[in-house]
Amino acid sequence: MKLTRRNFLKISGAATAGLALSGLGFDLSAVEAYTWELRTKDAKETPSICCYCAVGCGIIFHTDTKTGQVIYSEGDADHPINGGALCAKGASAYQIAQNPKRMTKVLYRAPNSDKWETKTWDWALKEIAKRVKKSRDASFTAKNDKGQVVNRCNGIASVGSAAMDNEECWAYQAMLRALGLVYIEHQARI
Repeated sequence: MKLTRRNFLKISGAATAGLALSGLGFDLSAVEAYTWELRTKDAKETPSICCYCAVGCGIIFHTDTKTGQVIYSEGDADHPINGGALCAKGASAYQIAQNPKRMTKVLYRAPNSDKWETKTWDWALKEIAKRVKKSRDASFTAKNDKGQVVNRCNGIASVGSAAMDNEECWAYQAMLRALGLVYIEHQARI
C-alpha cells in the first residue's frame, strides 16, 4: 500500500481521537444496575433449517429446558448458506411454535360430513399409507404397450418441499422412485 500524505493524516487523526477518548474513562457501576439475565441462558440450542423458501438458511432454535417451549430463534452463524443472517420471515420463525392457533392434533373430515373429528397420529399415518398403496395399485403399469418393463405409477405426483436439504430430497425422491412415480417435481424449480 502506498502511504500518501492524505492517508497519513487520516490515520494519525483517527489514532489521536481514539487515544483521547480512551483516556476519559467511564463508570460502569450505573450500567450494572440495569443488567438482566438473558432468557436464553439455560435454553437448549437446536439447529434447524428455515421452512419458508428454497434458500435453506440455518436457524438455531432456543428451547426452554423446563417447559419445552421454543422461546427464541436466531440465524446460525456457522451455516454455509446464510452465515447467521435471516430475512424477516426466518427471524420470526419461533412464532410458528408460539402461535396459539397452531394445529397440534390431527383433524379429519369424512367424505360428505360437515364435522371435523380428532384422530391420532398413528391413525393418520396408517390412513395415508393405505391410500398411497390403493392409488399406486390402481395406476401402476408394469409393462407398456410394446411389452417392455416400465414399472411406473402414473396416478401419483409429488412436489417436493423447499424446506428439505439435499440429503432429505435424495431420500425422498429415492422413495418416490421406488414407488414408481414418474411425475416428481420440486418447488425450487417451479
